Amino acid sequence: MRATRIALTLFGAGGLLGLLLVSANLSGLGIVASALMAAALLFLPFALIADWWAHRPWLKTKPTRRAQSRSPRQPKSSPPRKRGSKGE
Repeated sequence: MRATRIALTLFGAGGLLGLLLVSANLSGLGIVASALMAAALLFLPFALIADWWAHRPWLKTKPTRRAQSRSPRQPKSSPPRKRGSKGE
C-alpha cells in the first residue's frame, strides 16, 4: 500500500497544482502539472504490482506452536508461618 499511496498522492498533487495554475492564469507552467500527473499515472501500475508482490497472499506463514515445558508449573508455596507468639 505504500507505493500505491505515493503514486496517488503525486497524482492528486499534480491535479491540485494544475488547478492552482489555471486559477492564477499561469498557463505556461501548466506543463509541469501535466507532467506530474502523467508520471504518477505511469507509476501507478508498477506501484500496484509492487504492493501486491510485497503482500504475497500465497506465502502465508503458518503459526508456529510454542514448545511445551516438560513438567507443569507448580504453584508457588507461601512462606512458612512463624511459631512462638500467638497474640500478634
